[in-house]
Amino acid sequence: MFTALFTSQRLRLAAPQPEDQATFAAWTQDDEYMRLLDDDPVRPQSAATFSSFGDATRSDDYYFHLRTLDGDHLIGFVVLFNLKWRNQTAQLAIGIGDREYRGQGYGQEALHLILQYAFVELGLRRVSLTVLDYNTRAIHAYERVGFQREGIERRAIWRNGRTFDLLHYGILREEWHPPTE
Repeated sequence: MFTALFTSQRLRLAAPQPEDQATFAAWTQDDEYMRLLDDDPVRPQSAATFSSFGDATRSDDYYFHLRTLDGDHLIGFVVLFNLKWRNQTAQLAIGIGDREYRGQGYGQEALHLILQYAFVELGLRRVSLTVLDYNTRAIHAYERVGFQREGIERRAIWRNGRTFDLLHYGILREEWHPPTE
């Protein structure tokens, strides 16, 4: 009768748990992950940095941890934030923290899950995101699920002695097509 909201073929959207804090802290030791995630300065963080997981479900953000169906392994996160209910819009962020699960389609699968949640459950009509121009794997995943490049902030990011562009992407409800199984 209803489409499953929280599970796909290999993943599920899960509530954050206190025991996840140590895993997230360990991911901050991976400078590649941190440099792909966003434009903040990279630095290792402690588990205490992630103690606000319990608050994640109390705000207007929809924050989920990504867990595999096989083995219930924590591999990353996805969040809809900066929701504007009047405009039916939100921004999206995603990260696959576990190195072993990168480049295997888990990010794209997670994108389908969160977009289904955004468009079907929350009734949003638009989801947007930003991505660093050198994060080609993420760009490929975004475009494969239907995100369209909408703009570029030229030379907006300073990293490793160079400047990089910040790309803006968006997808409208009518542009998104759920995967067929």
